[in-house]
Amino acid sequence: MANAPFRADQVGSILRTEALKKARLDFKAGEITAAELRQVEDNEIKHIVQKQKEAGLKAVTDGEFRRAWWHFDFLEGLDGVEGYDAENGIQFAAVQTKTHSVKIVAPIDFSDHPMLADYRFLHSVVGTDAVAKMTIPSPAMLHYRGDIEYSPYLEDKALFLHDLARAYKKAIQAFYDEGCRYLQLDDTSWSYLCSDAEREVVRARGFDPDELQTIYKDLINEAISEKPADMVITMHICRGNFRSTWIASGGYEPVAETLFGGLNIDGFFLEYDNDRSGDFAPLRHVKRPDLKIVLGLITSKNGVLEDPALIKARIKEASEFVPLSQLCLSPQCGFASTEEGNILTEDEQWAKLAHVVAIAKDIWSDK
Repeated sequence: MANAPFRADQVGSILRTEALKKARLDFKAGEITAAELRQVEDNEIKHIVQKQKEAGLKAVTDGEFRRAWWHFDFLEGLDGVEGYDAENGIQFAAVQTKTHSVKIVAPIDFSDHPMLADYRFLHSVVGTDAVAKMTIPSPAMLHYRGDIEYSPYLEDKALFLHDLARAYKKAIQAFYDEGCRYLQLDDTSWSYLCSDAEREVVRARGFDPDELQTIYKDLINEAISEKPADMVITMHICRGNFRSTWIASGGYEPVAETLFGGLNIDGFFLEYDNDRSGDFAPLRHVKRPDLKIVLGLITSKNGVLEDPALIKARIKEASEFVPLSQLCLSPQCGFASTEEGNILTEDEQWAKLAHVVAIAKDIWSDK
């Protein structure tokens, strides 16, 4: 498999380094300038790019080091979208995030987005021995998380979806023009539609969970419909990842037919690191021989290295539904979906990534 996703891959976010944490605090306190903060970010990104290569990864990210959130930072960079201090944070199991959200206040569009410069820098430092992977939230996340205040969108939901898809088309082309050939869409909405509890939340918000599947399928397919032929677009389905905790529980069965049979994605990163994720039976809906399934069997929520024999056994079990030639391996999520990060050390994080590479080498001769 010369192209992404790779046999040993990763979701993307990396624990923020101590130097970066200090610089952020210093900037917030007014002790350094934005330019000085960016210089620290540049230096720390160069450091983790090298660490990812040393772990053996072919797909390298900037660790989302310039972000506070995996989704809000990108969404706030879209025209017509603003961040604001919400009344409550996002509720995870036994813990809640900082109070923040986004709202749509004007027509949605994509123009001079700050993350284009972020990707440009990553691309410039990765070199030719790895692929610079960009991660952004799925367009479904603005629909799922954003509060609509722009009245034309309240009156015409189809217009909202049209403009959102158009903005993402522009974003995809813009990243491509900067050299991006590997783009990942991160999405929690699909896992919420697998959870009985979260489906009730969806109903309380006035949506039918099954109809929402179709809405998101059509939105995402339209958003990626003009992607260049040599650009790989994957999707990570996340059940929540904040301070080593989670939100949703439930296997993929409620969305599997739509997800694996209806989305025109090149590959899926699926969380399979615990019992909450269900079994591999929903993978029977994978019919396309070119669709790659990246099994997130290595947890990013703690530093304990999984038994390689057990991981290999689970991959063999998954191959009963999807040919081994279409499977890959990765952690189930990033290590720091928000700047706070999961509860493990940096050394444990790098060991996890090297563990993924070592196991993949044992399984696939083309690693």
